[in-house]
Amino acid sequence: MATDYDAPRKTDEESREDSIEELKSRRNDRNSGKVDEDELEAAEAYELPGADLSHEELTVRVLPRQANEFTCSSCFLVKDRSQLAETKGGHHYCVDCV
Repeated sequence: MATDYDAPRKTDEESREDSIEELKSRRNDRNSGKVDEDELEAAEAYELPGADLSHEELTVRVLPRQANEFTCSSCFLVKDRSQLAETKGGHHYCVDCV
């Protein structure tokens, strides 16, 4: 960043005045202490890890592995054959794990 050495500099007293004025303006702002209602709703809808989800029912359609897919022996993800990096002793590895 370029510095203009010809510009007038503020004294310590002026910089303190600026910060005091800024603090006063913040104090007068009535909305600064309030919590946004949308944030509260979002926080209530958030599920913590380990929460009891026994009453929830998932409806997901699971397909068997297709002919053009393989299961990586390292990460155990089903990947497309285009991501097959190498096969060692009957084990298939994806490009991410090699």
